[in-house]
Amino acid sequence: MTTTNGAAALPKTDYTRWRLKTERGRQTWHYLETDEELAAWPQTTYDKYHLGINTGLPDLPEPATNLDAARNGLRFLSKIQLPDGQWACEYGGPMFLLPGIIISFYVTNTPIPEPWKIEITNYLAARANPVDGGWGLHIEGESSVFGTALNYVVLRILGMDPDHPVAQRARNRLHELGGALGSPHWGKFWLALIGCYGWEGMNPIPPEFWLLPKWVPFHPWRWWIHTRQVYLPMSYMYSLRYSHPENDLIRSLREELYTQDYASINFWQHRNTVAEADVYHPHSPVLNIANEILTVWGNYVCPNLVQEYARKHVYDLICREDENTEYCCLGPVNNPLNFVARYLTEGEDSYAVKAHRESIRDFIWVKNEGMLANGTDGVQTWDTSFLVQAVVECELAEESEYKEMLTKALEFLEDQQIRQDCSEMDKCYRQQRNGAWAFSKRMQGYTVSDCTAEGLKAVMMLQNIPGMPTLVSDRRCMDAVDVMLTMQNSDGGFASYEPIRAGPWLEHLNAAEVFGKIMVEYSYPECTTAVVTALALFRNHFPSYRRTEIESTIGKAIRFIKNSQRPDGSWYGAWGICFNYANMFALESLALTGEFYENSAVARKACEFILSKQMEDGGWGESFRSSMKEEYIHHEKSQVVNTSWACIALMNAKYPHKKPIERGIKLLRSRQQPNGEWLQEAIEGVFNKSCMISYPNYKNVFTVKALGMFARQYEEKE
Repeated sequence: MTTTNGAAALPKTDYTRWRLKTERGRQTWHYLETDEELAAWPQTTYDKYHLGINTGLPDLPEPATNLDAARNGLRFLSKIQLPDGQWACEYGGPMFLLPGIIISFYVTNTPIPEPWKIEITNYLAARANPVDGGWGLHIEGESSVFGTALNYVVLRILGMDPDHPVAQRARNRLHELGGALGSPHWGKFWLALIGCYGWEGMNPIPPEFWLLPKWVPFHPWRWWIHTRQVYLPMSYMYSLRYSHPENDLIRSLREELYTQDYASINFWQHRNTVAEADVYHPHSPVLNIANEILTVWGNYVCPNLVQEYARKHVYDLICREDENTEYCCLGPVNNPLNFVARYLTEGEDSYAVKAHRESIRDFIWVKNEGMLANGTDGVQTWDTSFLVQAVVECELAEESEYKEMLTKALEFLEDQQIRQDCSEMDKCYRQQRNGAWAFSKRMQGYTVSDCTAEGLKAVMMLQNIPGMPTLVSDRRCMDAVDVMLTMQNSDGGFASYEPIRAGPWLEHLNAAEVFGKIMVEYSYPECTTAVVTALALFRNHFPSYRRTEIESTIGKAIRFIKNSQRPDGSWYGAWGICFNYANMFALESLALTGEFYENSAVARKACEFILSKQMEDGGWGESFRSSMKEEYIHHEKSQVVNTSWACIALMNAKYPHKKPIERGIKLLRSRQQPNGEWLQEAIEGVFNKSCMISYPNYKNVFTVKALGMFARQYEEKE
């Protein structure tokens, strides 16, 4: 028994019984119940590391140089590499993901394993706000109705008594925030699905949207892929107006979630009621007018035959999403939504429902705090690619000590390249993907511009090392380039999953309320740099292949990088926190064209910005609030990840003065542990401006890269 977050004792599972299983990139956690299972499946170093158990790894020799420190970091990383060649990690942070998964289990009568119940409860107790007991949009955010209401529902589904101190504190905070009536759009949806909110209180999500001609400028096919794939099954179930049958738990929740009697609530009047703490992107007048029109349309005008036809069309798209991703789906929001839609339509004995019950495990992670939901089905390809590049750029790849580790990584990346396009991809609005790499694993099947670029770079770097096998053919490298060349936007930049399909004006229809920049794709310095550097490396190896197009693409992309620099010299990072992240990428792009501190005003201005943010201890530390407010906000402490990014950026720009970089490097050295690792600090990633997400491998990857680059650029010259 343990005490979590000052609350009453909560049970814990035996962490020596948890195992991480990996199959061609798929990661799932398993709890071994019997001694026979334990004997047959010993716990590994990587199991222990991710669970927070003492790994027993020995202290490494004290590094004499920065390159030795980088070697120690790689020695540690080699011990936690998974058998299939990748590096796993938690990808947590968002606090609205577990509720979708657990509510989908409840609505579909899917049993929740007892170890899951115990460890999810532990995680929510550990991550409750220590001051007020609520939960926010993400683990470092302030308590909100969205986070508090839905995670309270999770605890009750898992069996926590409403009088338990964790539940009491959360409920008190929820009531202080005004109760569940202030839930944002997605929160209202999940509550309506479980029977704890009236569908009439939902702003409309009409499936008829999907019947519009493709030329309509706000057709859903033009939306950002995550928004599109979330609202697709939402619109299907909104049209069905299904709610889970009333039972004792539902009746109890109806009273616990609100500050007034449930029967007295006129939900119709609360379609636009959203708590102040939850609003990041307020409704626009355009959205409010559209909601009124669509409400009238759905309730009084739309013929039943049209609604039925729209539902069939939407359901076909849901099925295509399942099939194109082998039921993994794009992410942990649309997977449980599709799961419920398939259950309601086909019943629990269908193949689709059984497949979803299995695939949803891909998003579950276990750590020392308990069980959480990852933001995708992992970061396998992404992190593995970065680690490979770090080794190569440190010029350590030819050292025999790392050959086995790098060979396994190459085998993994070869296996994870997507080898075919979606069937009838135009009908499901999908991007070309033959030759691409996904963010996580091949089975998930979504092209991502920078993941394709970083994967290709890692493969080409490794296959250029003497003694390494050639596993990815020239033709397959060309396929990756073919994909990337389809993805450049008119401004010269690159977005994430697809080229931009509509302008930022579509944000006027952003109905989610808690996220910014969610409706369409945007060009990003990070994605653009990844593609530019991959194309440049490819050009060196294959100088005649589509050379004119590649040269033109690189030129346009560099112009985008320059044009997107802010007046203060920085670049805004959309996927990492925040300016330090984007600065690192942007200066790498400029270096490709020979633009450095000494000969480029753009690079010089960027370096001056970076140096102006260095902290007294020599490091850099940036708060997640930088992402939210779009201005640099210091973290209270320096961070090894931010410090690594800043040092790498300065070295990319060939900043001529060693001292500031050396101070950052010394800070990295001071925080390296005797076994070669670095400890977790503040959260590293972000999406949609307001929601933070963890990249725990960054602290061990970019630190190694920074140390190695510094050693090669400065120590060897001396």
